[in-house]
Amino acid sequence: MGLEKLHPFDAGKWGKVISFLKEEKLLSDGMLVEAREASDEDLLVVHTRRYLNELKFLFERVEGISRATIVDLDAHQGNGHERDFMGDKRVYIMDVYNRHIYPGDRFAKQAIRRKVELEWGTEDDEYLDKVERNLQKALQEHLPDVVVYNAGTDILEGDRLGGLSISPQGIVKRDELVFRVVRGRQVPILMVTSGGYQKRTARIIADSILNLYSLGLIGSESPRVSAQNSDTPLLPPEVP
Repeated sequence: MGLEKLHPFDAGKWGKVISFLKEEKLLSDGMLVEAREASDEDLLVVHTRRYLNELKFLFERVEGISRATIVDLDAHQGNGHERDFMGDKRVYIMDVYNRHIYPGDRFAKQAIRRKVELEWGTEDDEYLDKVERNLQKALQEHLPDVVVYNAGTDILEGDRLGGLSISPQGIVKRDELVFRVVRGRQVPILMVTSGGYQKRTARIIADSILNLYSLGLIGSESPRVSAQNSDTPLLPPEVP
């Protein structure tokens, strides 16, 4: 209805990602899960009863999950999940964000176990070094049963809301190193694609997923992987 023109976020981003991955023959319609209408019981899973005791249902409903790590690499501080899990020792939060932008939630920062605050215009080399070093330390301090990875693309150069200067190749490399480090410790990982306020982010997300697949870091038959850095070329010099 044109509402997307009122906000810099590309409302069609995820549909474009799916289209790109279909074009590359990585996905087909039969592999996609369509959401069904939520029943009253479903809604009770995610609403009230004190907002499901502050969203701690993960530990109650998923067998084998007693410790989790959130790796938040969106350009903004993740104050939502930080407030949700404030004081919960089962959840370790690593947050890497631009210290100068929204939300600047000082109270929520108390929940961050590994905090990496970035300056305006941080570029690839510094960013990737800080992400890798801190991720290694985070997993040494708290080896989880699952990692939830917030792979925001608002770190991309030119994103006026993110204020960082990470190249498309840098984003692909970031996702690769996160998966390589986490999978190298044989820990399951769930990636959500999150923020990103430029139309070209859909192509970058698709390229990153294709790169992870080509390296065997995702897929039903993914081999055991090394946590060491990879010298495998990631993308051609320019991303469409």
